[in-house]
Amino acid sequence: MSKKSHNAINIISGVAIGGIALATGALIVLLSGFNGISDLVRSLYNSFGADIQITAVKGKTFIPNGPKFESVKHINGVKYFSEVMRDKALLTYNGQQTLAVLKGVSTDFRGMTQFDTLMRSGNFFLQRGSFDYGVFGRGVADQLNLTETNIDYISIACYAPKRGLKTGPNPTDAITELHIFPAGVFSINDDFDYRYVIVSLPFARQLFDYPDSSVTSVEIGLAKNANLDETKQKIKETLGSDYLVKDRTEQNEMLFRTLKTEKLLTAIILALVMIIATFNIVGSLSMLILDKEKDINILWNMGANMQTVRRIFLFEGMLITLVGIAIGLIIGTLLCLAQMYFKFVHIGNGGFVVNAYPMRLLFTDYLAIFAAVLLVGFLSSWYPVRVFASKNAQKAD
Repeated sequence: MSKKSHNAINIISGVAIGGIALATGALIVLLSGFNGISDLVRSLYNSFGADIQITAVKGKTFIPNGPKFESVKHINGVKYFSEVMRDKALLTYNGQQTLAVLKGVSTDFRGMTQFDTLMRSGNFFLQRGSFDYGVFGRGVADQLNLTETNIDYISIACYAPKRGLKTGPNPTDAITELHIFPAGVFSINDDFDYRYVIVSLPFARQLFDYPDSSVTSVEIGLAKNANLDETKQKIKETLGSDYLVKDRTEQNEMLFRTLKTEKLLTAIILALVMIIATFNIVGSLSMLILDKEKDINILWNMGANMQTVRRIFLFEGMLITLVGIAIGLIIGTLLCLAQMYFKFVHIGNGGFVVNAYPMRLLFTDYLAIFAAVLLVGFLSSWYPVRVFASKNAQKAD
């Protein structure tokens, strides 16, 4: 065997190892990035929403009174019971106007969401004396031209149509107008910041012309040690079929389904790249088998059977695959840890909840990547071993 032949085989083997390592490392970084983004999205929705949401199957509103709802309050694991009245209203101030969703909440909302941590200016309070206050999303505040300097001295007009009234000679008779004072500004992400204003439950009921005790939903906050699935099932059994009971994932089903789909599709694309990279194993083993034709004949003459010859070269292919996987897992893990601790890849110039891309390593991802790459490596090794080793063995016959 010439030196050039040795070098060619070594180079091809090195390229095969490098390709597998690169694809494996990329899969680790990619899946960990998606895990981090999913966790970030969940945390954002957790800070605004509830563990469990109850809505009516029929109709927009319902009254959460009576024995069933009292039983729900006492279910083991239920810590917060927040009544909510949510609808759209037109807000105006100093010639500026915008449509926003007013979310009227009861006192449990503050403890359930720990909303104080989301405040960017002002404070979280919704009523003081006889005056009503609102906590504005950053985007809504910008559209109304609210600033930190004027937030304590202004009144925002809120308009909503009266229910059941037809427009008469004076259209304003069919509109309810109430005023609130800004208490502060919160910021989560654009989906919330440009849509929501938090107000008190009595104010929302009055503005939207609903009778006392009516709500559009009830939001349940669970204790830390509560089992979500068990508690949710108990609430369903208690309320019966007239109410929908949804956990966080079901409340935002489309969002989380989209995240999972994107993660899966991107992983499939990288897996295809990895398959192309493993074709180098086919070339490396094919050249090795051709170069070792004399050695195969010697083994065959010494009594080695076909399975022994195949096993030798299959082991070589699997060794290339395992070395590539090991290097890729190490490199991918180091890159993820570097991003987690040093945050060298930033999202943007500012205005985001986090400054750097979040990452989270999952053991299940490691298992899935290891199994997938190992399977592809085995198949890439099996073909040349099966074909070329058999041909060489037949020649020895």
